[in-house]
Amino acid sequence: MILPGKAWLAVVIVLGFIGAPSALADTRESASGSGQERTAILKMLNAQVTAWNHGELEGFMAGYWHSPELTFFSNDNETHGWQETLERYKKRYQGEGRAMGKLDFLDLRIEMLGAKATFVRGKWHLKMPDGKDLQGMFTLVLRKFPQDGWKIVHDHSSGT
Repeated sequence: MILPGKAWLAVVIVLGFIGAPSALADTRESASGSGQERTAILKMLNAQVTAWNHGELEGFMAGYWHSPELTFFSNDNETHGWQETLERYKKRYQGEGRAMGKLDFLDLRIEMLGAKATFVRGKWHLKMPDGKDLQGMFTLVLRKFPQDGWKIVHDHSSGT
């Protein structure tokens, strides 16, 4: 049976969409990244946790892109720039009567978006010296820079 021109085009389009998910899945698998890149990202995130737990905010901030274009969203607050983000952390966790506590990252999920970009989701938990538990979720966008390696260019964190 030979289909008229428009019907044939419709069949080709439908068949193209049916095949698209598997092609997309193949793209995602190939973009999932090498173990080496994931290891480098985890190393950077672990270094942040270590620095935080030693009270070294500047060391924690070493994981962030040192640029005025860095963005940090927390609940309903939006901060732009590395220095501004550092000042926000200092005010919240090192200001008078404040403590940094013990930080943990949990349930990390790394999804490579390409050779030089990744998306990280996870949970954060902060055990304060007074026994109070703070926790929440975060989404990070990271870029790989030629000289500096993986850096957070956008952080969207929420929680208590």
